[in-house]
Amino acid sequence: MPRYAYDRLSAQDNLFLVAESPTTPMHIGAVQIIEAGGLRSEVGGIDVARFSSALAGVLHLIPRYRQKLRQPRLGARPVWIDDPHFDLAWHLRHSSLPRPGTLEQLKQFTARVMSRALDRARPLWEIWIVEGLAEGEQFALISKIHHCMLDGSAGADLASVLASPRPDAGIAEPLPYLPRPAPSAAELLRNEIADRLRAPLRGLRALRSAPLRAERAPAWRERASALREVLGQTLLHPASPTPINGELSPHRRVDWITMPLEDVRDVKGALGCTLNDLVLAVVAGAVRRYLMLRRVDPAGIDFRISAPVNRRPEERRGQMGNFVSSWVVPLPIGEPEARRRVAAIRETTQGLKRSRAALGVETLLGLAEWLPDPVIALAARASAGPVNMIVTNVPGPQFPLYQLGAKLLGIYPLVPCLPGGGLGVALFSYDGKLCWGLNADPGLVPDLPAFGRTVVDSFEELRGLAVSTLTEPRRRAPVAVPAAEEQTADKEKRRRPRKLGDGDGAQSLPANARRTPRAVPPARAFGG
Repeated sequence: MPRYAYDRLSAQDNLFLVAESPTTPMHIGAVQIIEAGGLRSEVGGIDVARFSSALAGVLHLIPRYRQKLRQPRLGARPVWIDDPHFDLAWHLRHSSLPRPGTLEQLKQFTARVMSRALDRARPLWEIWIVEGLAEGEQFALISKIHHCMLDGSAGADLASVLASPRPDAGIAEPLPYLPRPAPSAAELLRNEIADRLRAPLRGLRALRSAPLRAERAPAWRERASALREVLGQTLLHPASPTPINGELSPHRRVDWITMPLEDVRDVKGALGCTLNDLVLAVVAGAVRRYLMLRRVDPAGIDFRISAPVNRRPEERRGQMGNFVSSWVVPLPIGEPEARRRVAAIRETTQGLKRSRAALGVETLLGLAEWLPDPVIALAARASAGPVNMIVTNVPGPQFPLYQLGAKLLGIYPLVPCLPGGGLGVALFSYDGKLCWGLNADPGLVPDLPAFGRTVVDSFEELRGLAVSTLTEPRRRAPVAVPAAEEQTADKEKRRRPRKLGDGDGAQSLPANARRTPRAVPPARAFGG
């Protein structure tokens, strides 16, 4: 038995390390707006010591928070080892906004935090407590964690560990931290050589264990076909150049938007699409408007986004690491009519489901387990070529969470910008709200609030389309005159109040669709 313990990064987790550069930090983040409430100190600020004690009491549930990376020799993938000198104070930071403590000041502070890469010599996460928001009535938590540690789905699970659905939750006693012994450089080298020598044997066993029966052939053909499709799309069809694409700077700007989730669901129901389809339609309309503001004609631009797809098996719920694939989705930004944009996106996503595009990316990631880091780095750079930006949507809890009695009002995710992409859009649904987080390079997107306004305008356009869809009468085809008894039944049917989808003719408008179309713009989000 070895006297040491470590965990090797998967190829997918390592992908986010090799993709990182001084201008493309690969950490994901989130901004939480919280009522001061139960965390207000006696002098009127935030009780940071109490929050620190609560965080220390749950660290044993997330052991990766006390582990750091170790790089073996021979170009092997890094490994996670326990940090023998872990210091919570290094990762929990405290700051305050200057008066009057506005949202704009918080966004500027968040941008500075998100612009700096994490220190790889320590565990790869930070949490900033920023007090002084809304004249001290609210404060913010800014968290950032390297993407090699988790994906969006794991981040949503992590939120339920660091917060509680109970406002009266207490502070757990921290368990003693006993770091496991780390392997020496010689031990890592010996294990790496042995692992590489066993690799051909593992490959032979995999081939022998995969029966070549006729019923298994379609699965192999399906994976091969999906892989060819993905590689062809990646290598042969680059995305169109746009003003938001180019060489990145090390600087970032952030913004966020809040929309009532009930309104979003009403619109997607009226338009007959999924929530993800609606999100992509909103983004397509926003990009179209924004490019026109930049005096760029969107017609003829092949604009594509990367949409992560959750592939986490149920038995891996609550575990760290990445279990995602992705779709490359062309957005119809050249289409001026909103109804046709929604239809085009719905048709595209349905086609992607049939084509098993996510399976092709999953197969490629599986093959990456056998590839050396230089090849993986080249693949990471090439994979950013066929897309213009990333759009990710993660479902969250639809009930309020609390930090030691302080209610969480909104949580805004921030996704890293892809190499060559100056804008990343992330969404998180929480407690009846759809929270949009925007992360951008100011050199490529110098007016990020303007893009935020185009998001709101695009949603309003779709809301208006949904209302008109529900209120306009359907055209009825000529029918034969029914018999006497059928006429009587038809009269009785017309006397009953109509429900959505009940028969032909005009549909009744739900009460929530009669409201004046609105979406909460950035200036009216929580705080400020």
